[in-house]
Amino acid sequence: MRRVALAALGPLLLLAAGAGTAAEPLGAVVAVTGGRIEGVRTEGVLAFKGIPFAAPPVGALRWQDPRPVAPWAGVRKAEAFASACAQRDPPFRLPASEDCLYLNVWTGAYSAREHRPVIVWIHGGGFTGGATAEPPYDGTHFAQQGVVLVSIAYRLGVFGFLAHPALDREGGGASGNYALRDLLAALQWVQANIARFGGDPRRVTVAGESAGGTAVSLLAVMPAAHGLFARIIDESGAGSFRAPRYSLSTQDLSGPLLTRRFAQSMGEALLRLLNVADVAAARALPAADILKALEGRQDIGFEPVIDGQLLPAGAAEAFRTGRFNDTPVLLGTNSDEAHGGAPASITVARLREDLGHFVCARAALALLALYPLATDAQAPRTLEMLRRDGGAARDAWSWARWQSRRGRGAAWLYYFDFPLEGFPNGAPHWTEVPYVFANFGWFDQRHVPLRPQDLAESDLLRRYWINFAASGDPNGEGLPHWPAFNEQTSEAMVFGTAAQAAPLPNLERLRAFDRWADCAWGGRGF
Repeated sequence: MRRVALAALGPLLLLAAGAGTAAEPLGAVVAVTGGRIEGVRTEGVLAFKGIPFAAPPVGALRWQDPRPVAPWAGVRKAEAFASACAQRDPPFRLPASEDCLYLNVWTGAYSAREHRPVIVWIHGGGFTGGATAEPPYDGTHFAQQGVVLVSIAYRLGVFGFLAHPALDREGGGASGNYALRDLLAALQWVQANIARFGGDPRRVTVAGESAGGTAVSLLAVMPAAHGLFARIIDESGAGSFRAPRYSLSTQDLSGPLLTRRFAQSMGEALLRLLNVADVAAARALPAADILKALEGRQDIGFEPVIDGQLLPAGAAEAFRTGRFNDTPVLLGTNSDEAHGGAPASITVARLREDLGHFVCARAALALLALYPLATDAQAPRTLEMLRRDGGAARDAWSWARWQSRRGRGAAWLYYFDFPLEGFPNGAPHWTEVPYVFANFGWFDQRHVPLRPQDLAESDLLRRYWINFAASGDPNGEGLPHWPAFNEQTSEAMVFGTAAQAAPLPNLERLRAFDRWADCAWGGRGF
């Protein structure tokens, strides 16, 4: 992974140093829940990898809430990442295992008596893949610039979200959200331990991209998460602001949330697919066998569940009724989120048919009139634009509106449209991540040279992110002013060739999508 020189950041480099700088340097051995761990110091940063925050969810603990860590004797080496959570095709050819409830910490603190802001990163991957060990998520640069960076793992797919009536009875409550409980356990670990790394437990920002962004949007409305964080960063997520999935037939209209009964039907379908009599028999199967059985199946899926207990409602309903964790929020989306997601065979007639197939034909026609649909050659690009605006873009806009209406904490909206070589239609999904973390291995993989403007953009984004983590406001000296979101203007910080505040470029289309979606979802959306 290529390392780059960072621009001088003045006071940011001394963030939270204060009186602690005169103390002895933070040692490589730190006492945490369960015992002592030893990290590795590199580039002025102490990195602790593979720290257990819960017992391995294996054997009888599969499809159980996370259990406390078993204490260990002596000093545990924290030099290497743990395995990715069990999944079919781990990124970067990483090993994968059900034994995966570990987190990582990067800190540049001089002593444990400092109170540096903390960012807790939740990786993406559609709730079915991803890992904390992915090279783009290395926290070294954040730590060098005054932030304690933590990345946390959570169970994925069938292992993280299986709901079944038998599991309800077994646990004395609603099943299905084991992955979300993993996130809560990790955040509780952070509250209990992060001060020992020079972090401030009162200034914890939960941050995530894609499914990680949806996860933070769920934490925002989860009563059990109250008090575990002070701010939120969401990059291209927030799918919980869409209507939940009631059946497979509503899949194209809904977000990555299942109703309790639908989730249970997926669990029952799994047991039939595995040809087992009960949950106990399913627990006895190797994880690889379960994943193999699900390979290629489009009729069975596992995602977060509105279970009425851990997650009482979707995000829009929670904000509508005032039941949410009120914090400042920094969130946004990319200009070409759905890049490459449209089949070349799509036609104008098929697009019109698909939108009109559900309901609300008048609103669908008004929506389509805002997109290029003169010829079939335009249809694939138009479908990508529709998916961008109806998905991540509208999700972020909806959250910003809800927060500005109902919350005391401000919302700060962005639109990432930085010019990238090889992507003429805008910035695809995820492409802001290398800039935020200043990890540019992605450029090497694409054999694209790193430009001076890439380094400048990376520095700009990270300064905003660090300011927000420190104070709840991204603005700072020498930065273009970023106004808090106002529903009347719907201004965002547009990260294009230059960074400037402006109304969302796709605002008219978002408003048209709002009118159509409100009709299609029967008022269950924004």
